[in-house]
Amino acid sequence: AMEAAITNAIAEGRLPGAVFWVESRGQSYQKAVGRRAVVPAPEAMTLDTIFDAASLTKVVATAPAILILAERGLVNLDEPVATYLPEFAGAGTNAITVRHLLTHTSGLRAGLSRALPWTGYATAIRLACEEKATAPPGTQFLYSDINYILLGEIVARTSERPLDDFTATDLFAPLGMTNTGFLPPETLHPRIAPTENSEEGMLRGRVHDPTARRMGGVAGHAGLFTTAADLARFARMMLNGGELDGVRVLRPGTVKLMTSVQSPKDVPTRRGLGWDIDSAYSRPRGQWFPLGSFGHTGWTGTCLWIDPFSQTFWIFLSNRVHPDGKGNTVALYSTLGTLAAEAIEGFDFRNVPGSLAPRATPATNTTPVAPVIITNRADAASARPPVEPPRAPATNVTAAVLTGLDVLVKQNFAPLKRLRLGLITNHTGQDRRRNSTIDLLFNAPEVELKALFSPEHGIRGEVDHQVGDGQDARTGLPVYSLYPPMPKRRADQSEADYETMALKLRAPRPEQLAGLDALVFDIQDIGCRFYTYISTLGNCLEAAAAAGLRFFVLDRPNPINGVAIEGPVHAGHSTFVAYHALPLRHGMTVGELARMFAAERGYQAQLTVIPLEDWRRDLWFDQTGLGWVNPSPNMRSMNAATLYPGLGLLESALSVGRGTDRPFEVLGAPYIDDRELASALNRAGLPGVSFVPIRFTPLSSTFSNQPCGGVAIVVTDRERCRPVELGIEVARTLFQLYPRDFALARMRHLLRDEATLNAIKAGEERAAIVARWERDLAAFRKRREAFLLYR
Repeated sequence: AMEAAITNAIAEGRLPGAVFWVESRGQSYQKAVGRRAVVPAPEAMTLDTIFDAASLTKVVATAPAILILAERGLVNLDEPVATYLPEFAGAGTNAITVRHLLTHTSGLRAGLSRALPWTGYATAIRLACEEKATAPPGTQFLYSDINYILLGEIVARTSERPLDDFTATDLFAPLGMTNTGFLPPETLHPRIAPTENSEEGMLRGRVHDPTARRMGGVAGHAGLFTTAADLARFARMMLNGGELDGVRVLRPGTVKLMTSVQSPKDVPTRRGLGWDIDSAYSRPRGQWFPLGSFGHTGWTGTCLWIDPFSQTFWIFLSNRVHPDGKGNTVALYSTLGTLAAEAIEGFDFRNVPGSLAPRATPATNTTPVAPVIITNRADAASARPPVEPPRAPATNVTAAVLTGLDVLVKQNFAPLKRLRLGLITNHTGQDRRRNSTIDLLFNAPEVELKALFSPEHGIRGEVDHQVGDGQDARTGLPVYSLYPPMPKRRADQSEADYETMALKLRAPRPEQLAGLDALVFDIQDIGCRFYTYISTLGNCLEAAAAAGLRFFVLDRPNPINGVAIEGPVHAGHSTFVAYHALPLRHGMTVGELARMFAAERGYQAQLTVIPLEDWRRDLWFDQTGLGWVNPSPNMRSMNAATLYPGLGLLESALSVGRGTDRPFEVLGAPYIDDRELASALNRAGLPGVSFVPIRFTPLSSTFSNQPCGGVAIVVTDRERCRPVELGIEVARTLFQLYPRDFALARMRHLLRDEATLNAIKAGEERAAIVARWERDLAAFRKRREAFLLYR
């Protein structure tokens, strides 16, 4: 099954070849599959192929080197980095310790800028030492190459030997890892798997990572080359408490320290010293390996996962970036991790003493589940977890969150005093006591509210159509519509030109801003890229910058949490449903989005975000203690908000419940057999949801007044629910069942990703479609880190 999974991925063009190794208690299986090279000439993959390990460098070379030096008393993990690198003196870095670097909680950026044409190891160290912290150390997880560049230099200075020399003599040689090291000699190049074609030609024996390459090939974050057999020796050493074949390189206590949770207690991502334990990067754990197992991945298509409980490890080495950088092995990691565990006979993976409990969330299911014990390989296919009993979404309050408006009231409106204001708001603009933002600012001392601007659905959020300008009955203030009636598209006007025109017409006009000093934005978003309030935010921010006005955002929670990110990242021209390069589910607040828009779009805005108090990224809206107000007429519940990033994609092709009492919780069409669709979707095994066949007649929108067959969607576990995947699976299923009836092309307007539409048409599996998004999502995660305001 492992070989088949890899072979299928090769056939789909996700990688040219790989070496796979799984081992448990002395029994092992190894396989070389596919090709080592495809250009300029094909080469067969072999078990002794040497691979660019990419970020495995961090855990196989740099972190162990630091811990060896710590054992020798040369490095103290809790000493400031400046103790070892005195020039490490960027803003906010004084409190950063070696442990912060090891756990990626330093607050440093993801990587050094490559925009300037710098070269040389010394230059990289200088640039790293000049970095500024983007967050206080110990407050959030941000995976950063800079952390390990600095650690590599700490190894060099404290040992008085370069990182490559120290690891070669003090780590790899004692372990018998004869094919592992930096800067492989040319005699080994024929065995090295080439990576990507670059401006220097095809990279073979030269590190793929551009920063490490500029540094000369030796860096703490990347640059190591190795084989599966050598990594197997390293993994055996880790499972054996730091010793292999009678040679000890680390003390047992040090190995335990490295592989247990070392992240600060308030940081939800769980990491060891270098090692990943429980994070968004933990796909190689698969379905079965317990929490408390550990591992790491590498950009070039490499991963290592080690389970001390079953005494198992598995290794996957590929050059998925060969030859053009377009391969993708993300989905494969999870598949192989699951299959690796299923190859282990007689181990009860559902009842592992000493394993970690899941990260506590209010929705954690405490219902006991019968353990599964795999007694032979034939049992593996039937050993999938049973369907868990439904659990209601959590509604208990876990925080008393203050919105930006509440904070502003606490400050007695000080930031806005003596300013003439325009307020962009609607009915969601209210404080914890349900006082409206309009009334609060209109009556605030020394604050002059001059004009109101209303988004889609109007100033009171009651209309589902375009609206004109007006006057607020209570205050007498003018209300300028930011969702005015649009002219019809001209016959000679392209769709892109019409969308650009529509976006511009939905921005404040210069004459409406005359006489104002600042704009204030206070609207509750829903956390989805095509929900138009964030486009209004961007339009208003741009208009304020052009007019030289200050811009204040009264921040509000992302109601579907600020952790989950999902879907393709929009890369085309800006539209009212795709304003910026965001995934469908972006995991950001409006304040964070404003910071991103201003920086990435070059708006010279005088932006101030009045932040939330006591909000955490993992909170859902019903855990904040804030009162729910329907953000728009059809967004009536947390369930609807949870499902909207996926169900909303389908609203031009199907009825998604508009004109019923359950919008965005049901879907259907006149041609659908409700039982057939429910059965097919339940078989798809989508996490966190189940489907009930229904018949209904929507009174508005798509298929208005037509009897429809379809499904009601029950959210059984919103933490596991992936709404965009759900929307894609619904589209895949309907296109397969009703190819002549289902109007797949009507998803294009909101999806904005032609590759996904084409993949659905081609019948690709959901996992393959989702895997296509990962590279852009990884880049987005790095981009957004600089703009996040909350842990």
